[in-house]
Amino acid sequence: MTTQYMFFSGKGGVGKTSMACTHAVRLAEEGKKTLIVTTDPASNLADVFEQEIGHQVTPIGGIPNLWAMEIDSDKATQEYIDRAMEPIRAAFPPQIVQVMEEQMSGPCTAEVAAFDRFTDFLEVPTDDEKVFDTVIFDTAPTGHTIRLLELPAEWSQSIDAASAGSGQTCLGPAAAIQDAKHKYERALAAMREIDQTTFIFVLHPEAISIKETNRAISELRKLEIHNFRLIVNSIIPPEGVQNALFAARAAMQTRYLEQIETELAYPTQRMTLLSGEIKGVKRLSQVAKIFFDGNSAANTFVAESVQPQLAALVTPLEDVRARIQPNGQRRTVFFAGKGGVGKTIASCITAVWLARQGHKTLLLTTDPAAHLGDVLDSPVGDEIAAVPGQPNLWAVKIDPKAAAETYKERILEDARQRGRPESAIATMEEELNSPCTEEMAAFDKFIEYASQDQWQAVVFDTAPTGHTLRMLELPMDWSKQIDVKIFASVNASAADDVAKQRFGKVIEMMRDPEQSTFAFVMYPEATPIIEAYRAATELSSVGVHPGLVVANMVIPLEQADSDFTHARRTMQEKYLNEISERFHLPVAQIPLLPQEIKGLKMLAELGEQIYENDLVFET
Repeated sequence: MTTQYMFFSGKGGVGKTSMACTHAVRLAEEGKKTLIVTTDPASNLADVFEQEIGHQVTPIGGIPNLWAMEIDSDKATQEYIDRAMEPIRAAFPPQIVQVMEEQMSGPCTAEVAAFDRFTDFLEVPTDDEKVFDTVIFDTAPTGHTIRLLELPAEWSQSIDAASAGSGQTCLGPAAAIQDAKHKYERALAAMREIDQTTFIFVLHPEAISIKETNRAISELRKLEIHNFRLIVNSIIPPEGVQNALFAARAAMQTRYLEQIETELAYPTQRMTLLSGEIKGVKRLSQVAKIFFDGNSAANTFVAESVQPQLAALVTPLEDVRARIQPNGQRRTVFFAGKGGVGKTIASCITAVWLARQGHKTLLLTTDPAAHLGDVLDSPVGDEIAAVPGQPNLWAVKIDPKAAAETYKERILEDARQRGRPESAIATMEEELNSPCTEEMAAFDKFIEYASQDQWQAVVFDTAPTGHTLRMLELPMDWSKQIDVKIFASVNASAADDVAKQRFGKVIEMMRDPEQSTFAFVMYPEATPIIEAYRAATELSSVGVHPGLVVANMVIPLEQADSDFTHARRTMQEKYLNEISERFHLPVAQIPLLPQEIKGLKMLAELGEQIYENDLVFET
């Protein structure tokens, strides 16, 4: 029997997990032994199935034939390090083992370890009891997934180079992971097998979602992966269009559905927007009847009963403005949150509003998909440039790949200027070709921009995670970590001090609420709230505390005038209050609009509404 593999991918926030779980439940109901695995570092499988899952294959209660696993990055990393270091511990003194383990403490190892654990499920098991008919992968947002799929080739290069050189990589001792190289090659081969593996892209009928899907498919084609299907999700149902707001959005969706048919000629299925959340096996089974059998959503899906909220959520506007305006010194606002919740939109609205208040503002992103230009309706390049039509506003996108190349060239040229021997430079180059470099280089580029004196406000779309910040604080010699350990083999105390001072100054700025605000963006729904809360907790562990919450796509109160919109608005009110109770922070709200948010005029109008109109904050 050949196990079938299904990968669910797409832009964050489009419903990948709901659709992956729906498929898993239907397959299990048909008697197929099914496993659903998530590689998303911010997994919410447990939330959807409403039971504990964790870092082991766990049976799902209430339905035979279904198991799930959430790959825990920290546990996978420790398992990976233990496996890679086992032969080293037996052969080398403890001091050398300690140095090697320190060199495997970076985020690169965590990424590799998660992928290593994930590839285990693409191997043919030896125990017949553990053979699954289908393995479903609920993947992380697209850019991250593509990065994982690109890594095996890079690891192979890194392993080969290290074997010929120092014998050590950021992935661990080359000799200890040679066997893994073949495993990764087999995994990629399985993904390329059309009869065995299907990539299912979930998308919304919206411009940015279509663009992201096109980009992702193009990247996967470069990896010789060709078997694609589409699920167009959140289509407004007939009962929704009785409301003026949703009727306008349905008309917008119709245009994009035609575009999808033209541009993305793959087998496509559609899924309607439901009146409530998809949680629990019973509701997943209802969704399967709608999706696979064509049952009416209105007659099939039973939304959770939500009690009307007794108290309205009211945030004084001066509290919100205090978190984003400069206060005698530069203010840096970081927008963070689950993929697809509207970080770019919140960033653009805020940057335009700050610029219109007369503050010299820099808007930047490290998002590889870089949607800033789409929202501003103006190209954003790799160099800082003024945004046409908006005085006081400049924008730039940091391309991690381009940043990594510049970073490598700078480090190697510096080494040559210092007269380092060619052997040392070759070792540096070998280290800099590791998969770690892009993350470090992008953050290094951000620091370069954030350190410039001319800005009164810096707005950062896609903030560094706690994981990135922890990387900068590892309890080891900075020379082994900063600049990706390239100074480890040379006397570089001066360079070490400069790097430590530079990074330390920026971390200090991030921790100071008078200088920095971390704003978490979310829909008023369970999954984005839980994910943001986890991320906020992680950031707090390195002394960076959130200062603002932005609730996006809030249905205006006056639009809750039909059964469908009233049900969704009531659900949102419940979660708006949960946001307030969980975070204890000022909450700004971006309303759901009849059309997509695009262009300076609309951004300026929304800025006024959100940051100057008190009525927006009443629920």
